[in-house]
Amino acid sequence: MLDLTERPISILVLHGPNLNLLGQREPGIYGSLTLAEINRSLEQEAEKLQAKVSHLQSNYEGALVDAIHEALGKHQGILINAGAYTHTSVALRDAIAGVNLPTVEVHLSNIYRREDFRHHSYIAPVVIGQISGFGAQSYLLGLQALVHYIRK
Repeated sequence: MLDLTERPISILVLHGPNLNLLGQREPGIYGSLTLAEINRSLEQEAEKLQAKVSHLQSNYEGALVDAIHEALGKHQGILINAGAYTHTSVALRDAIAGVNLPTVEVHLSNIYRREDFRHHSYIAPVVIGQISGFGAQSYLLGLQALVHYIRK
């Protein structure tokens, strides 16, 4: 009999604006890995966790909002690096709150050690947790935490 605590979980991974430039954009802050490399490591980690990931990167706020809405009934959780929209988007905050799916916010850099305007996250109050400052490892830690949360 299948152990329901170990059934495959589907996670939507959202990457916000400018993350398509990873590997070339300010590597001293964001690291040298490309977005494709981060996505591959997430897929490998998901497999170890008996989960699946689907990923989307968009520079457009509305596309990210649409993806959050479309996650209902398809995914059990969301892992999001909203990039600069973290600090500006009430629309993303409202979409996450509206679908009520467990969501983890991740950032490659420690947003609290950067410019003052980056210290505020509109998303943080509606997610189950936030991980920042560990480079690409932030994504893996976020995925692990999210899958654990969903299974418990």
